[in-house]
Amino acid sequence: MTDKTMTAEEAVSRLESGMTLGIGGWGSRRKPMALVRALLRSDVTDLTVVSYGGPDVGMLAAAGRIRKLVAAFATLDSIPLEPHYRAARERGAFELMEVDEAMFLWGLRAAAARLPFLPVRAGLGSDVMRVNPALRTVTSPYDDGETFVAMPALRLDAALVHVNRSDRLGNGQYLGPDPYFDDLFCEAADAAYVSCERIVDTAELSKGGGPQSLLIGRHVVTGVVESPNGAHFTSCAPDYGRDEAFQKRYATTPWEEFAERYLSGDEQAYQAAAGEGV
Repeated sequence: MTDKTMTAEEAVSRLESGMTLGIGGWGSRRKPMALVRALLRSDVTDLTVVSYGGPDVGMLAAAGRIRKLVAAFATLDSIPLEPHYRAARERGAFELMEVDEAMFLWGLRAAAARLPFLPVRAGLGSDVMRVNPALRTVTSPYDDGETFVAMPALRLDAALVHVNRSDRLGNGQYLGPDPYFDDLFCEAADAAYVSCERIVDTAELSKGGGPQSLLIGRHVVTGVVESPNGAHFTSCAPDYGRDEAFQKRYATTPWEEFAERYLSGDEQAYQAAAGEGV
């Protein structure tokens, strides 16, 4: 059994410019924000980011780190459209592949199964095919002869996810209301880095949450980072909810000003500054 614990900086040091990077969570919920902040402190750039987008996408877009984004949306939930993402997109800062949520899911499933694509009905009859002219359809070889979208696999060089608890081996547990497909992000990636609120002994993972909460298996995890409050300012139920006041501050502050105040130091400095109030 291998102890996979490392710091956020050690995890990010294994990433390289030009990679395809998957980021777990959903909108402004259980995003691996401490790992994203560590990424912003690095010189890694020119990324293809695959995400059910939230402030992870907004920050990386505002900082000019994204070459291409694959997403179904980019939202802060209580703020429908991620403002820094919107600003970057409006100035043409990166290429966008925008797909239906189910198409995105099937792309992850295809990658997890190491298949080139999976057929899906979602997207047919919509503008998804028009705005993504590279997408193809496939006809069923059986008597039904039905036509499907051939959703390409979303293969990832690396994935970043955040869970409530993990052991040192990489087994990850979520305790909130939704897994947000974090297991698929890890399975679709060549390397997966899991941050967590707390590292516990393996036996502790069987206490609370039930067996279905054991979301991520150690066999797909490369590194484990203990990062209390590591999803801030997004939610990480039941440990904490979304910091709505801070999220509003993020959404209404010019990027350069926000980055200087909150991202110019290390994670400890960020947590201290974020706790100072509006």
